[in-house]
Amino acid sequence: MAIGLIIIGDEILSGRRVDKHFPKILEMLSTRGLSLDWAEYIGDDPARITATLKRTFASDDIVFCTGGIGATPDDHTRQCAAAALGVPLVLHPQAREKIRERIADTARDAGLEVDYDTPDNLHRLKMGEFPQGAAIIPNPFNKIPGFSVPHQGAGAHSGAHYFAPGFPVMAWPMFEWVLDTYYADRFHQNPQLEQSVLVFGAMESTLTPLMEAIETEFPLVKVFSLPHVGDGNTRRHIDLGVKGEPVQSAAAFKKMLAGLDQIKAEYRPA
Repeated sequence: MAIGLIIIGDEILSGRRVDKHFPKILEMLSTRGLSLDWAEYIGDDPARITATLKRTFASDDIVFCTGGIGATPDDHTRQCAAAALGVPLVLHPQAREKIRERIADTARDAGLEVDYDTPDNLHRLKMGEFPQGAAIIPNPFNKIPGFSVPHQGAGAHSGAHYFAPGFPVMAWPMFEWVLDTYYADRFHQNPQLEQSVLVFGAMESTLTPLMEAIETEFPLVKVFSLPHVGDGNTRRHIDLGVKGEPVQSAAAFKKMLAGLDQIKAEYRPA
């Protein structure tokens, strides 16, 4: 089962806002012994969002999705998720109660009497309209929840999508709650070891036979080669390394160093 990330919003693609979700998701997964397998950025285009979700709903992946779940004209994610699933949007009863709690909190803080039936407050309830069959994700910041959708035919919370607002202060604790609530049994189940060296003055074509030999001998290891053009502190070099199952990775790294010594390559620890 893979883990994916979908980030929705024209503001990201236009550069009005810099995406902070990608590095944070990597961090929260890494601390739990998990890794991100894929990520996609999508603008506020309903047809594209619907098509993307329809494709990813058909997978067994765990998918985190941020952005577009509000109730303004440029928010399309809730509607697109329902369209991709072929189900209606319905006001989730728990979401309704949480939004009403938020309305009451806001009125109390302002010293006003709460009136749930004002046009503004009735409109806020739209943020609790989720695809039929969805479950809520608690929002510790302002109580207005996100939602999750299990994939058709999948076991309980195996393949599923988890939708949160685009605001990091809301999305990050919501996604951490999802991981800790539903996937704690998967934490640190696939330990990985990564080691690398900086190789100077070598061409990737010269190193390719060594890389191929290592991956052939150690099937649980991946070899990576990251060329760098150099800067004021470091000459042009290749960040060459291995990552994978710890025992095989350690043995593969020794073989890699022996191979570099054999071709008299200049290298140092990364």
